[in-house]
Amino acid sequence: MKKTLLLLLVITSTFLLNSQTDKRLKGLEKELNKVLEVTKTSGFAVAIVEGDQIVYSKGFGYRDYENKIPADANTLFAIGSCTKAFTSGILGQLRHTDKLSFDDSPIKHIPELRFFNENMNNNIIVKDLMAHRTGLPRHDMSWYLFPTFDKDSLIQRIEFQEPFTGARQKYHYNNFMFLVQGVIAERITKKSWEDNIKERFFKPLDMKNSNLNIADLEKSSNAAKGYELKNDSIIKKLEYYHIAAMAPAGSINSSVNEMSNWLIVWINDGKFKGEEILPKPYVKEAMSSQMAVNGGLPKKEFPDMHMGAYGYGWFISSYRGHYRVEHGGAIDGFTASTTFFPSDKIGVVVLANQNGSPVPTMVRNIVSDRMLKTEKTDWIKRFEKQKAKNKKNQEEVNNDKTSSKVKNTKPSHVLQEYIGKYEHPGYGAFDINVENDSLFAEFKLKKLYLKHFHYDVFQPFEVTKTGIDTTGSSPLRFNFDTNDAGDISLVNIKGEATLDPFEFKRTPKTIDVSSETLEQYVGEYNLAGTTIKVYTKNEDTLYLFVAGQPEYELLATGKHKFSFKALEGFKVEFEESDDNSINTMILIQPSGTFKTTRK
Repeated sequence: MKKTLLLLLVITSTFLLNSQTDKRLKGLEKELNKVLEVTKTSGFAVAIVEGDQIVYSKGFGYRDYENKIPADANTLFAIGSCTKAFTSGILGQLRHTDKLSFDDSPIKHIPELRFFNENMNNNIIVKDLMAHRTGLPRHDMSWYLFPTFDKDSLIQRIEFQEPFTGARQKYHYNNFMFLVQGVIAERITKKSWEDNIKERFFKPLDMKNSNLNIADLEKSSNAAKGYELKNDSIIKKLEYYHIAAMAPAGSINSSVNEMSNWLIVWINDGKFKGEEILPKPYVKEAMSSQMAVNGGLPKKEFPDMHMGAYGYGWFISSYRGHYRVEHGGAIDGFTASTTFFPSDKIGVVVLANQNGSPVPTMVRNIVSDRMLKTEKTDWIKRFEKQKAKNKKNQEEVNNDKTSSKVKNTKPSHVLQEYIGKYEHPGYGAFDINVENDSLFAEFKLKKLYLKHFHYDVFQPFEVTKTGIDTTGSSPLRFNFDTNDAGDISLVNIKGEATLDPFEFKRTPKTIDVSSETLEQYVGEYNLAGTTIKVYTKNEDTLYLFVAGQPEYELLATGKHKFSFKALEGFKVEFEESDDNSINTMILIQPSGTFKTTRK
């Protein structure tokens, strides 16, 4: 214990000495403390690598804002999508040992995997997954709102996720394809993605405190809590988000000191302390352009910043004429950035415990300007200027009188008729219920209040522990539709800008009915000479049968009300006589309503 403490003191002293003697770092801490102040960030940490050494690392602000516990260079943060380069790196190692080719179809390694159409099944290769070029948009709502710890379950959803273009036609970021890479590695190695990461990277890189899930993060004695900035002034704690089965796309939790070892690998041709971690040919390929992200044209303000491409788990661009490789990360309560300049052998990692924070980008740029000895931009002043501009634009939006909302409209049905289970095969299922004369959508981890917008369109607001959060305005809308019988049949949610809204089909919510109650409906009913039989099976399920047709299971939805399980828009209602007996059955169908009498 004493040796460990002594080592940490020596390392800390070395970093402090570097910041005092390296002219490039002179005044850096003062500037970074200013970043903390103007962004109203809970905390962050930064480390700088040069060659094969960490030349600076330090924490700023708090890892636990409520209890004012400072962040340091060993504090663990969620790094989000900075995980992706690790996942692709496993495939780089496997290719080096001839376990796969990047030209393989992913279906070769995951036989049950299917894409939306045969063209995708026949043409998508492993390399497409690594460079975000499958033609699929993000489809993030599928894993974020419908989480599972079963990777195979998420793989099954891909078949129902629509592309917006063909393979290798356009870049579009997609987390699911990094999940697929993780599962490919699992199938080849016969080990979990988690074990592969630990054995192939964490162990040889001395990343002893880094972990791969929230459960382990919560056990750590030096873990950051996650926060968000509300109303531009209030730092509010957020619950950790369990990425679960989507782990290969972004579940690593690490510190800037341990992430520095990962950067050392990349700026030293794949080696750490003389040991090869990643094959040199893979390193060169992964940080070279595999797909154009955008035109990457320089702006007038920054003529020496241009290019926009993607490698394998890395974005590539030119920063003031220096070749830059970087990736950001964001998950509830955390924002991250890992960056390196291979030609300059300089790396920067910034981890912040604030949601959607501008800090990692600002700090990365401040440090890059210093370490590369380039022209300096006042990134703090630029942030404040952009912040004021954004505030003005938001005020103009709030005061805009040309809103698309149509006033004085109301829903087409009473709220109880929207109740049900809504499901999409590429996403999952959620429930809509009524509480206190209001609609609520209930997902596995989130509950949304649905405020009427106009007609059958509702606007969602998240329900938190302290009430309904109306401070943010989600662009999502829940747009309900009806079938030919006039029943609410589905809800449209536009989850992707490049695609039409997704249809979540409704199944009416059922109620429990006793076997004694079901027995009162049993019998034969006459409809213009045709006999319709109603009977039970296993005492608890009611069925309807017409000669020449299959038997239909009936689902109880209310008192004396049933829906056909297999037919949308078909319903049955039984009517009580004055003596409370059941003598009439009404069949409600898209083609009309028919009254039958009991024989």
